[in-house]
Amino acid sequence: MKASSRITNQQGKHIITIETEGREQQLPIRPGGDGFGSCVNGGELLFSALATCYCNDLYREARKRGIEVVRVKVEVTGEFASEGAGATNIRYRASVDAKAPEETVLELMKHTDTVAEIHNTLRPSTPVILAECQAREIPAAPVAAARAVSGL
Repeated sequence: MKASSRITNQQGKHIITIETEGREQQLPIRPGGDGFGSCVNGGELLFSALATCYCNDLYREARKRGIEVVRVKVEVTGEFASEGAGATNIRYRASVDAKAPEETVLELMKHTDTVAEIHNTLRPSTPVILAECQAREIPAAPVAAARAVSGL
């Protein structure tokens, strides 16, 4: 997969264009308070990239296993000691509601941690730790109720 990101910034204007495999889209982020730069800093975007990666990869890995995921919540935290210092203490926690047994979902979550590309990009130099997993089984709708809802 080939991906790129471009930023054009000038007074009052901040345009982010991302492209993956020739598909281009804009990511709306306002300029900074003084009209220059971005209202979001690079650390926030880095942690958002980690959260997004894990979320998207979780759905991908769930589809491969035939698991229906209903909801995913991911929170990433970390620290920057000073200007110019790299991030440390990067941890994330995730919660998944799915139509599968809790132990199956927990295994999916742990597996996804091992294949998340952004995490694995950072890990050679900075630990990225899955600190907490929570899974909740959502019961499948009874067949009779499903028919009534769908009009079958």
